[in-house]
Amino acid sequence: MATWMNVLEIDALRDGCHQVVMSPVGAVILFRRGEDFFAMKDMCTHDGGELGSGVCEGDEIVCPRHGARFCVRSGAVLSAPAYEDLEACPVQLREGWVQIDVD
Repeated sequence: MATWMNVLEIDALRDGCHQVVMSPVGAVILFRRGEDFFAMKDMCTHDGGELGSGVCEGDEIVCPRHGARFCVRSGAVLSAPAYEDLEACPVQLREGWVQIDVD
């Protein structure tokens, strides 16, 4: 069973932007693309560094340390030096909030 937690008000994140939020599962990056929101754990699968300060180029986030690229919609790895996908977190929108499943 899912345990949903409010992590950010929907209007606090503009289209095309991303923001790191803290949760019981650790740091999570929220991405907004139009009316869709996506969440990934804030940890590069290459070396465990944070991704949240990375630059987004369209639907890709670029790791600020070594340049690995990941899809913000799915967490799929798109380029080396990473070879494993990011861990995605389930997201829902409810009563003006972005919620993630913290189970």
